Amino acid sequence: MNSHIRVFHASPNSPAVDVYANGNMIVKNLSYKEVSQYLPVPAGTYNITVYPTGQMNKPVINTMLSIPENSVFTVAAIGTLPGIGLYPIPEPMMGEKSGRPCVRFVHLSPNAPAVDIRLEDGTNVFSNVSYMGITDYACVPAGTYNFNVNVAGTNNTVLTVPNVRLDNNKYYTIYAVGLVGMSPPLDAVLLTEPR
Repeated sequence: MNSHIRVFHASPNSPAVDVYANGNMIVKNLSYKEVSQYLPVPAGTYNITVYPTGQMNKPVINTMLSIPENSVFTVAAIGTLPGIGLYPIPEPMMGEKSGRPCVRFVHLSPNAPAVDIRLEDGTNVFSNVSYMGITDYACVPAGTYNFNVNVAGTNNTVLTVPNVRLDNNKYYTIYAVGLVGMSPPLDAVLLTEPR
């Protein structure tokens, strides 16, 4: 049975890229903050090379990626040039039994401190998430939420993620991307993980 991967461009200072697996292009012209479609892939180990769009010399990433059987991953390009890399982020295979939406947070801003994620009323959803941190899922009632991203342990809100609509029977990940105090600025990307 095939596994599935999609590629997420989360490297804030990198150009649009083409992504190759074992020498075959799988994603073309993916820009910062864009995510590819899910691609069915047989389980196995792949040589992943990433080049600036339209080029085939000097890859910005050249690494091996192992995909287990019957798995789903978002593979993020993270970090800042020249030191960027791939970060495979596993996704759930099955929906939540209660049918509620489930949301998690992944910290991919390379120069941001550890953060807490809170609701508008101050409720802490996730605490002390540092760079490359992946939280567990919090399953919540369906609805529209505003999340505040605070420097961990403080009331200093560095990013607000407004109007996040969470529907039943779906998984979501909020990715923090970008750079603190630099360009492109700290931002959030909400990706749905339909099951």
